Amino acid sequence: MIDASQAYGARLGAAVDAHGPLCVGIDPHAGLLKAWGLTDDLDGLRRFCDTVVESLAGQVALAKPQSAFFERHGAGGVAVLEHTLAMLREVGVLSLLDVKRGDVGSTMDAYAEAYLAEDSPLRADAITLSPYLGVGSLQPAFDLADQTGRGVFVLALTSNPEGASVQRASLDGISVAGSVIEAVTARNVRERSAGRFGSTGMVVGATTGKHIADLGLGEALAASRAPLLAPGLGAQGADVDDLDRGFGSAYPLVLPSSSRGILEAGPSPAGLRAAIRRQADDLQG
Repeated sequence: MIDASQAYGARLGAAVDAHGPLCVGIDPHAGLLKAWGLTDDLDGLRRFCDTVVESLAGQVALAKPQSAFFERHGAGGVAVLEHTLAMLREVGVLSLLDVKRGDVGSTMDAYAEAYLAEDSPLRADAITLSPYLGVGSLQPAFDLADQTGRGVFVLALTSNPEGASVQRASLDGISVAGSVIEAVTARNVRERSAGRFGSTGMVVGATTGKHIADLGLGEALAASRAPLLAPGLGAQGADVDDLDRGFGSAYPLVLPSSSRGILEAGPSPAGLRAAIRRQADDLQG
């Protein structure tokens, strides 16, 4: 059980200090199951996740299961996701469940309860949220995360080409991404916790460095105290130099995330651990 008196940001900071900032995605898509010699069904899904979690134990601070790859198997797949989240708790790896939820009113209340309530079988240490119905619509998730000592990561600047039309749009002289950063920063300031990270993070794609510069968001990111999940390391084309150049003074807040770049080293646990070590060493320079 999570100690709600200890803020998520403090627990994340301690885990990063112990194991480094690398986040490993758990993305059991059909092609990867096939490459591992596994069947694309519940048995293959569970075998895949058991092997990945075994390989992550004691190696990384943070794992990011992608909910969609479990949901495509129906109720049984969601049960495997529950099992995977429970295993991560058992081995001491923080879970960041990638669900990108965002809605209004009682629906957002229900989403928050599904992933952030202490008695939920799908509870994670943190989840991703989409702010595009307004950052204020996410308040139920913010409130419950505060109560239960969990974290949230709000989409701010993603690397997909379609995202620019929304995230880089300007209203009253500030970009949508900039307004998300302001809201997250305000939450972390109110938290008043010590340490590197606040408990409200953001998702900023690993390949968005040029956009960060064009929008003048580098200093704002650095001041946010937000842990910055940066997906796209490895198979999606970003490397450590991209992160260093793109994030600049915000780089100490970055949690680089790699999925296929590490998972393709399976199905051997030893191969996965070797890939994790190589990526971690690369991040340390």
